[in-house]
Amino acid sequence: MSKSVLIVEDEPFILEALSFLLKREGLNVVAFTDGDGCVEHIQSIKPDLVILDMMLPNRSGMQILEDLRAIDNFSNLPVLMLTAKGQKKDRAAAEQAGVSLFMTKPFANKEIIRNVHRLLGI
Repeated sequence: MSKSVLIVEDEPFILEALSFLLKREGLNVVAFTDGDGCVEHIQSIKPDLVILDMMLPNRSGMQILEDLRAIDNFSNLPVLMLTAKGQKKDRAAAEQAGVSLFMTKPFANKEIIRNVHRLLGI
């Protein structure tokens, strides 16, 4: 059974690129483009990894991360946060909220694949 990744990203080109890269690695990829209802969607599909944009419509990635960490079954779910906001304060806030890994956009394809493999333990 292959691992599943939920990408929460509202930028179509980034979503398409990530989906292509991860599917090429043999992963099952599900996409979600809005912050609203995201936590419920994650609870429903139970992915092995979430790639989460920090800035989303209707609900921020930080709020979603904080909500996930407050749910017992999802407190240890690997979450890779992607953002165009790479300031130290953003990284520190994400780390304090319990992010597994923080990466800035733009990203290198090899780097994202290496980090996804590491977070999935493959």
